[in-house]
Parts: sequence; C-alpha cells; structure tokens
Amino acid sequence: MNGWPVTSKRRRLGGVLVAIFLMVGGVSVAEAMTEQPASCVGCRVDPELRARVLAAVEDAGFIDRFDAEVWLSDMSRRLSNRIPDHSVRLPLLRMIHREARRANLPPELVLAVIDVESGFDRWAVSSVGAQGLMQVMPFWLKEIGHPDDSLQEVGTNLRMGCAILRYYLDRERGDLRRALGRYNGNVTGDRYPDRVFNVLRTRWYRR
Repeated sequence: MNGWPVTSKRRRLGGVLVAIFLMVGGVSVAEAMTEQPASCVGCRVDPELRARVLAAVEDAGFIDRFDAEVWLSDMSRRLSNRIPDHSVRLPLLRMIHREARRANLPPELVLAVIDVESGFDRWAVSSVGAQGLMQVMPFWLKEIGHPDDSLQEVGTNLRMGCAILRYYLDRERGDLRRALGRYNGNVTGDRYPDRVFNVLRTRWYRR
C-alpha cells in the first residue's frame, strides 16, 4: 500500500488564522450536483463548479514554490502518529500545502478537512462511493473528461477537493461554516463544520 495506513473502518464523514475560526458560518461534493443527493446519477452539475474543477485538474504547469520549511517541520511532527514513515509523510504535506495555496485556502484548513473526511487514508471509500483523502465523488472524473484518472491518486484528489471547497467558500461569500456544510452535503447542519473546526483548533491551528 505504498506506506499508507489503511483504516479497518471505511467511514463516511463527508460526500479542497483567527479568520478561520471567526469565519464560522461555507455546498458539498454531494451538492456539486445542484443540491442533489451524493448518490444521484445523471444529475445536472453546476457549470461554474465543473469549469473550476476541470481547470484545476488540467493545470499541470502549476509551480510549487513551497518554502515554508518551518510549517513542514511542525506539521510533520503533528502527523507522525498517523503516517509514521517520513518518506511518505513529507511529500504528502508538500502536496497539501501546494494545492491549498493554489486554491487560496489555508493549508491547516485542508489538513482538518482531510482529518475528518478520511483520517489521512488515501484508500478510504465512503458508503456513497466518495473516494480518497478529501472524499471526492467519482462522477467528477467523467464529468470533467478524465475518466481514467484515479481519485485515490493523492495529487488528483487534493487538487479536485481543494477546487471544490474553494468554489463553495466563494459561493458562500467567505462563510466557512456554510461552505463546509455544502462540502459535506448539508448546508444548514452544524455537526460536520463543528468537527472540522474542532480538529482545526486542537490539532492543526498554528499558534
């Protein structure tokens, strides 16, 4: 399994600064299908969101100018209990930082979403078929014309997940609680956003 931990329990926990905590209040991978259930097949996809996901996936020329070695060292220490192998852990953190910054998201927020969604299990599959670290629905691959890509490939999953979360944050005009609710498929629910805020505050927020 390439050094990645595989949890015995595949879970469905979801369907990409002080402001993070104060912006409480952000549609979900499931709701990407114009407010349809995650398991919906053949539903009409929001055209703007489709365009954003496609642009993100096809932007292979993005240059990783990651220079936050202090961040990398700090987050590597925090993640070591989940991914003991540093040769796996460090490249993952670099990819998370790169894709979060690319989508103009705080990398710590993306870490918190991954923590809640998959527990850093790249092989995780939810009960409705969402896959990978950020639990992206597989219909997206066909929707953007990349049916042969794999959502369990870390770079693809992170890039699509971050693009989707960024879209919902923009749609909700910076309201992170509602954006996270949409990412999880329940814009008015508090349970999922509260879980993300909790792990963000207790595990990933840099004081």
